[in-house]
Amino acid sequence: MAGVKALVALSFSGAIGLTFLMLGCALEDYGVYWPLFVLIFHAISPIPHFIAKRVTYDSDATSSACRELAYFFTTGVVVSAFGLPVILARVAVIKWGACGLVLAGNAVIFLTIQGFFLVFGRGDDFSWEQW
Repeated sequence: MAGVKALVALSFSGAIGLTFLMLGCALEDYGVYWPLFVLIFHAISPIPHFIAKRVTYDSDATSSACRELAYFFTTGVVVSAFGLPVILARVAVIKWGACGLVLAGNAVIFLTIQGFFLVFGRGDDFSWEQW
């Protein structure tokens, strides 16, 4: 039952993050939908982890080159997701208020993704790999 509660909590926090993102785009004062391109970064951020999980078979090793490379690429994707709204606000494509809402949404969504892997990535009976 604890896994179901965690799944509900992660769903709720993901919905909050997407609400922040949509508010940054759809409020009448902002009205520009360019910040929605950060959804691409949200979608591709777990891909390096998935690839590294498939390639590295030895889960007892504390570190491997493939896993470290996956962390590096994931960090680049996350930094890019935080950098895009700042650059868009800097060149006056979006307003700074919209940038703040998008950055808040990014923080909540990436913490939700990290929480998903912490809760369901343990490899026990209630794991995302069995879905």
